[in-house]
Amino acid sequence: MDTHDFPLDLLRAQTSWYTAYRRLADPASAISPTAGRRELLELSTRIAAHPFWSSPAGTPAARMQLKELAQREARQ
Repeated sequence: MDTHDFPLDLLRAQTSWYTAYRRLADPASAISPTAGRRELLELSTRIAAHPFWSSPAGTPAARMQLKELAQREARQ
């Protein structure tokens, strides 16, 4: 698998997405469902519209690698 150098803001947004998703899925979380869904939507938009995806490096494989890397970071 190729390794990609993801922009830090893109990696942070994807990591935050997984953190927000887990918070929203946790019934003991203090976050309101509406606020959690808004946060996920805003992060999803930021991730999908990032200029990195318009570059030659923005391949489907890079998207999967970003997701895997962010999931590992979010678990730490």
